[in-house]
Amino acid sequence: MVKTLSIREEVYRKLLEIKREGESFSELFDRLAEGVNPRETLRELRGCVEFEDKEGMLSGIYGSRGERRL
Repeated sequence: MVKTLSIREEVYRKLLEIKREGESFSELFDRLAEGVNPRETLRELRGCVEFEDKEGMLSGIYGSRGERRL
């Protein structure tokens, strides 16, 4: 399956700089993602995102958790 991604021009240039000769972008992304610890990534991202309706989002999450436990 193939997916189309949209990235900013400056991000594209940065990726080109680290892409190895003969390496496809799929291979580059695979290499960059290899060994990534999802929990560590979440820790690093903590505090980087601002939500417009944080309380609404949290109540939705807690509500869906309760539905699964029934």
